[in-house]
This record gives sequence, C-alpha cells and structure tokens, in this order.
Amino acid sequence: MTTTQQTPPQDETRDNEQEAPEQSWRGVFEDDPDRELSRATTVRLKEDSRKLLGELLRPHQKMIWLLVVIVVVENGARLAIPYLVHLGIDNGIPPILAGEGSRQLITVVAVVLAMALLQAWARQLFLMRSGKLGQTILLGLRRRVFDHFQRLSPSFHDKFTSGRVISRLTSDVGVIDEMLATGFDGLVTALLTLIGTSILLLTLDVKLGLLALLSFPALLVLTAWFRKRSAVVYRQTREAVVLVIVHFVESMTGIRAVQAFRREPRNEEIFHGVNDKYRKANLESFQLNAIFMPSIKGVGNITIVAILAYGGYQAYHGHVTVGVLTAFLLYLRQFFEPLQDITQFYNTFLSASAALEKLSGVLNETPDVPEPLEPAKPGRARGHLELRNVEFQYVDGVKVLPGLQLDVPAGQTLALVGTTGAGKTTIAKLVARFYDPTGGHVLLDGVDLRDLTEDALRERVVMVTQENFLFTGSVADNIRFGKPDATLDEVVEAAKVIGAHDFIMALPNGYETAVEKRGSRLSAGQRQLVAFARAFLADPAVLILDEATSSLDIPSERLIQRALRTILADRTAIVIAHRLSTVETADRVIVLEYGRIIEDGAPDSLVTTNGHYAGLHQAWEDSLA
Repeated sequence: MTTTQQTPPQDETRDNEQEAPEQSWRGVFEDDPDRELSRATTVRLKEDSRKLLGELLRPHQKMIWLLVVIVVVENGARLAIPYLVHLGIDNGIPPILAGEGSRQLITVVAVVLAMALLQAWARQLFLMRSGKLGQTILLGLRRRVFDHFQRLSPSFHDKFTSGRVISRLTSDVGVIDEMLATGFDGLVTALLTLIGTSILLLTLDVKLGLLALLSFPALLVLTAWFRKRSAVVYRQTREAVVLVIVHFVESMTGIRAVQAFRREPRNEEIFHGVNDKYRKANLESFQLNAIFMPSIKGVGNITIVAILAYGGYQAYHGHVTVGVLTAFLLYLRQFFEPLQDITQFYNTFLSASAALEKLSGVLNETPDVPEPLEPAKPGRARGHLELRNVEFQYVDGVKVLPGLQLDVPAGQTLALVGTTGAGKTTIAKLVARFYDPTGGHVLLDGVDLRDLTEDALRERVVMVTQENFLFTGSVADNIRFGKPDATLDEVVEAAKVIGAHDFIMALPNGYETAVEKRGSRLSAGQRQLVAFARAFLADPAVLILDEATSSLDIPSERLIQRALRTILADRTAIVIAHRLSTVETADRVIVLEYGRIIEDGAPDSLVTTNGHYAGLHQAWEDSLA
C-alpha cells in the first residue's frame, strides 16, 4: 500500500459534467437566426459548400452532360414551335386563300406535332435519368454524413445535440434533394430560353426585338435587389427550422423528465418562441416573393402591351407580317417565364447553399481521436495497461489529471474509488480512447493507444457504463452487438454465464423478444444484464465497468457478483463503483482525489488502515445495517 499527500487545486472539477473546450465548429453549427457570422467565416463557409457540391457532382459528369444535351433538345423543340407557327401563318395560309392547296400548311402542322412529341419524349427521358442521378447523389451524401458523425469524438457529440444531427441528415439533405430534383433543370431551361428567345426575337424583327429587350434594365434591377435581400432571409429560414427541430427532438427524448418536473409550460413557451422565429423568417421570404414575382410579371405585361401596340401598327402598315407578330407574342410569353424559374431556382439554391454550408462544416470537422497515419501492428492482446505521466483537462487551465502514473498488469482487476470529480470516469474514458490525454501516454501491451487503429482498439477494450443503450431489435441482436457473427448458441451461453438466461426465457418470445425503444420493455437491471452479456460475448482483453452495477437491484447484483469472477477471469478489468460489494471482487483498489492516487493496495489490506477506503467501507457497512 502507498499513500501520498494531496494538495487540491483551486477549482474542483467533475468527471461527468465537464464543459468541453470550445471546438472549431462553435459559432458555425450553433444555429441561431439572430447571429451574424463574420465576413471571413461566411466566405469560408461558401467556399466549403461549393467544394462539397463539386465533390458530389464530379463522379457523375458524364450523366450530367447527357442531361444537359437532353435539356437542349427539349428546349430546342419547344423554341421551334412559335417559329413554325409564324411559317404556318405567313407561308401556309396564303396558298389556301389563293386556292393553291394546303400542302405547306400540312407540312408545318406535321413538323409542329413532331416537335411537340420530341419535347415530351425528351422531358420524360430527362425526368427518369435526373431522378436516378439525384437519388444516387443523395444516397452517397447521407452515407457520408452518417459515417462521419459516427467517427467524430464524444467531445463533438457532447456539444452537437441530437436535434442538430437529425436536422443535418433530414432537413438539410431534403433541401439539397429539392435543388437536384428541380433546380438545375429549371436553371438550364431558363438560360436556354432566355438566350434562344432573345436571338429569335432579333431574328424575326430587329426593331421589335430591341423594344422587347428594353425591359432588361428593369429586370436586372429587380433581380439584384431580390438576390441581396433573399440571401439573408433564406439563411435565417434554414437556421430557424433547425431550432424548431432541436427543441422538439430534445423535448420528446426527455419526455419523462419533462412530465416529472412539470416542464411542459416552459417547453411550450420556448417552442412558441423558436416557432415564431421560423414563422417570421418564412413570412419575410413570402413577402419578398410577393414583391418580386408580380413585379417581373408586371414588366412582362407592359412589354407585351408595348409590342402588341407597336407591332400592330407595323403590321397594319405592312412592315411586319401577322405570323411574325404572333410568333413574337408567343416568344414573349416564354421570355418572361424563365425569369421566375431562375428566381425559383435561386430561392432553392440559397436554401441548399445554407444546408451545404452546415453539412460541409460537419464533414470538415476532424475527430479529436484520429486514426493513426502509420498504425502499429500489435501482437496477441494480453491486457497490460500503463498510464505514463498522463495529464488531461476538459477546460483549459483546469486539470482533471495532473500527471498520473499507473501500471495495471495483465489479468488484474483494478477498482477505482473516490468522490465525484476525483478522475475515475476520466481514466476510464482515456483507456477506452474516447479522449486522448493532453499530456503523457496511455499504453496497452506497450503500444500507445494513439498508434492503434479503431478496430484493433475496440477488439481489445470494451466499456460497460451505467446507462447502456439498447437498440431497436431483439434481445439476441443486442447481445450480439459486439460480435455480429455470433451464433445463437454463443448468445445463449453468454447470457447463461452472466445470469440473464432465466429472465430472457421468461419474455414472450425469449431471445427474439423485441426490446422496443431504448430497451423500454426491460427493467433497468435487465438492460444492464444484457449489456454485461454483450461485453462478455465480445471477449475483450480489457473490460471497463463504469458504475455498471448501480442500476441493479439486490438480487440482480448478486447474480452479477457471481458472474463477475467468470467475466473477469484471464482479462484486465477496471471497475468504477460506489457500491463496495462490487469493489470487493477486485485484486487491487486505488483511491483517487483530484486526479491523484492517495491510496493503492488490496481491498483487504486497505480496510485495516484508517485511510479513505477504510472510511468508505465502514460507511457502506453502516448503510447495510
């Protein structure tokens, strides 16, 4: 046994309630419609979103160019129809009136019909191919985001709430889906229509064409105004909807606590507030559209009236044919419609850009515990743990571990004891490599954990916590979680060793019984027994039990006590428990205070002293009396 003198630091820290340091993503992912980003941050986000969009589209360049060709064919057929109408009126009707037959008119009508069929076929082909391409891109994006979220460190998820995670994978991806489904088609069609119609207008009649194009300055002014105002509004809309999703998800996730503490009125007040922000953001976007779109249509109608008046005058004096004037009016209808399509695309693009900024920000976030560039090739796992002068801090300047030295031989069961904030859970998280030390080294069988791949580490180290998550599925699926290829016989054997077999067989469908949401069908003790069976089946070299028996009742705890000797045999174990009945199974006990070891020895020997462990043991015995 060794005892050292402890001098507590000025600020006491906590293991499980530390505030994580400010991450690189703070201020970027904390969605707040009232927050204004710096110019540099805004520029960087736009660059990142464009880069992400390019990465999504680059593998599909051939299909994109094919779709462009299809759109060109479709719009070429559509633009040809008014010109053919002009030919039919000017060249097809006069021969009929002169009694020379209707061959020319029939020819024009046949070509018009052919163009209409070509346009319809091209449209159908485009919708089929573009729909498949869009869903392929979104499938890859969802996979990429999901996989990246799984790889990010716990420190990221401590701050990045589940509501924001859901928003990234649903709402933001949904907006990109809308842009891919309708946006690019509308943009290409609008640009082709504007360019093609302008050329055809000038080709049909230069004077009428120039008169029509006089509306361009007014259209450019309206578009520039709308672009500037809508950029702000659509960003606010995207950020406001995230606040609604976040508050809803967190309220429903914590519904038991909400109802237990009568939090409903306050939650409703908060939800009404964020919902009202979303309403105001949407209302402002509707107001912008209510001004912009009628203005575009108004300019278009004024232009059509001007063309009709001037063109009618020219036709009356024989300077313009009726066919040309008719084609002109048909083209003008097509000329102003694309401006609204471009506006609609711009609205969609702004929403998608805001979503892409959020997604690119997530994808650019690097894990705090990255994979090694040159991973070590460890030999057979023995379970020898060593912490060499390990320092760790959640907040700059407040050290939880000020320089810990600890050696745990392979096969030893080590119990960590101490008050809240002593550093027990922090040690467990470092050994499981949920965090990396800010100083020093954590070694497993002589290899720094930072040099092990994620797969190699998880094969060797398993952590069982107080609240183990059970996933939707059967009891067998949850036990098999750490070893997916395990047979049912192996699952049953693991449950028998732990002592969970009897209660599982008493369930309606035995091992195939669905545990329902978060294991709600099982009691807290039963969920913990399933978690123990899961860990036993995984067969790690190092097993960490962090308050893993605290949820168990006395009978269940006795079952665990009997099973612990089997579970811990031939493996290294770190046990964190306030219940000293669990600690008594350990080979060695360490008492921690402010991240330093103040007592170290076998439980039987420490009980005979007047130290901290003896006091804790006496208090535990008194509580049982």
